Amino acid sequence: MESTLRFIERHWEVLLPPFTVVVVTILVGWAVRNAVFRSARTWAARSKSRLNDIAFEALRTPVMIWIVMLAVHLGAQTSRLPLRVQDEVARILLILFITSMTLVFSRLAGVLIRLHAGGASFTSLTENLARIVVVLLGAMVLLNTVGISVLPILTALGVGGIAIALALQDTLSNLFGGFYLSLAGQVRIGDYIKLDSGEEGFIADVSWRSTSLRSLQNNVIIIPNAKLAKATVTNYDLPERSMSISIVVSVEYGSDIDMVERVLLEETRTAAGKVPGLLNEPPPAVRFIPGFGPSSLDLTLSCSVQTFADQYLIQHELRKRILKRFRLEHIEMPFPTQTLYMQATPTQYPADTPESE
Repeated sequence: MESTLRFIERHWEVLLPPFTVVVVTILVGWAVRNAVFRSARTWAARSKSRLNDIAFEALRTPVMIWIVMLAVHLGAQTSRLPLRVQDEVARILLILFITSMTLVFSRLAGVLIRLHAGGASFTSLTENLARIVVVLLGAMVLLNTVGISVLPILTALGVGGIAIALALQDTLSNLFGGFYLSLAGQVRIGDYIKLDSGEEGFIADVSWRSTSLRSLQNNVIIIPNAKLAKATVTNYDLPERSMSISIVVSVEYGSDIDMVERVLLEETRTAAGKVPGLLNEPPPAVRFIPGFGPSSLDLTLSCSVQTFADQYLIQHELRKRILKRFRLEHIEMPFPTQTLYMQATPTQYPADTPESE
């Protein structure tokens, strides 16, 4: 260290040209970077594209690092260092450049997947797989750069992959199950689903191992991807989020059925503009189903709601409105009753019984 410092003190003029090249390269690169980014931001503001903003944010810091790498490379090439040292410095800088490029494109791949999905079908598994693919490609390029052949590594992985697949059978089944769910589009983030085993909730995320459901009680249900891929699933948000609900209304047998139908339709149409989530189209309908009950006339009111979760508030509000209107119109909702018919049975005497004297 001391000898190096003494050499610098005695021959400082030797370091002046490469140091000047480094400084000038950094200043010119910084000025060009700012000018290019300023013009690009102006163009992006006119196009109103989020993709441009994402690209600028991802490249702003790495571009400056690449400029510094370029400055060091040019400085080393203009110095009096031995050719072997110059080549080693260039090789190290190339490795750092490939590594930084891999990390930048890995980040961009994840962000582009999220942007392309638009939040509807985006899952962490899809983002992670995209980043892993980019990292693997960058690792292959890096190995070739340092002179390591990739073919033997791939051959060894192919042979050992059989043993790994057998050892990690459950893990791989969950991984490919989640990958299938992400690509099939039959379940999406935010959809409300119900499994044949009884679990139900909104899909929060699909990871490499499991799918997270958020129930209406705000609890998280963790389901392995392999189980979800094999289950019978009811998706309440496909083919569209709006759905139909039914409310059974019972009135006494002496009620005017036409009047009851009219009251139910009027109350539902009036509530459509006031109760959140209740739709006017398709229009509500009343059917005399299930019909004649043991102690009442049973009708079914059908209406459309915007999402699955809206049905609970809508049923609550509609039942209150119907009850108030029935009381106003003097339409009775009966209590369960039973009619018993009692019949006296004559006493039977044996035929051979002698009559009393």
